[in-house]
Amino acid sequence: MTDASLTLVMTTCGNMEDARNLARGLVEEHLAACVQMQQITSVYRWQGDVQEDPEILLFIKTRADLYPAVEAYLQAHHPYDVPEIVQVPITHASSAYLRWALDVTQK
Repeated sequence: MTDASLTLVMTTCGNMEDARNLARGLVEEHLAACVQMQQITSVYRWQGDVQEDPEILLFIKTRADLYPAVEAYLQAHHPYDVPEIVQVPITHASSAYLRWALDVTQK
């Protein structure tokens, strides 16, 4: 078991209900060990206009080998036309957290 076997996936939602539904679904399907949600403000360009909107940022902790399944889940269940789905490698994690995260994402 190496630290590289754990990864962080980020996505955003427009409201807490959608964020909770995605978070619970990912954890219930064993695709994520933990999903944290944080209120943010995003500034972005969409369809030619600059937008500024409140969003909920989801930090999805999962096994690196589950990234394709997490991306597929988000594509299938996300309310946005073009959801942000970004993978960030985790280069180090405490051994206890790593063991727990890898264990709870096994079916």
